[in-house]
Amino acid sequence: MADTLPAPNRRRPWSHRTRPAVDLAFAIPLLLLETAWLALDWIYGFGLEVWAAQGDQARIDAAGLAHMDRVRILLIAVLVLAALAGVFRARWTVVAHLLVALLAGGILAAERQEWDNGHSTSPTCIRYSANC
Repeated sequence: MADTLPAPNRRRPWSHRTRPAVDLAFAIPLLLLETAWLALDWIYGFGLEVWAAQGDQARIDAAGLAHMDRVRILLIAVLVLAALAGVFRARWTVVAHLLVALLAGGILAAERQEWDNGHSTSPTCIRYSANC
């Protein structure tokens, strides 16, 4: 009778939980990096562009739209990273990314609300042919 060797133990990402030290080593720097990116983009990406516009409404609107697009891209990237961390069963990294996703989603919702309120048509203009 031939003795068969046992199959090698394959390590799949979802088979074991990630060690807490490794999990926290990824979660904390990524949380700080993503939050700092949001803050610095708000100050330098949007704020300085509005300041440089010197009241030119078209440039201010373009800066606002560009900032909303950058926050939307960060939100998508954070959610993809949270899904990858979920596959690797790194719960603190998932929690950190979901917190940043909530922050980015809140910023995006607030900016969208401000954009809609600032660019709404007057309530007296109902028809398109009213030249308003």
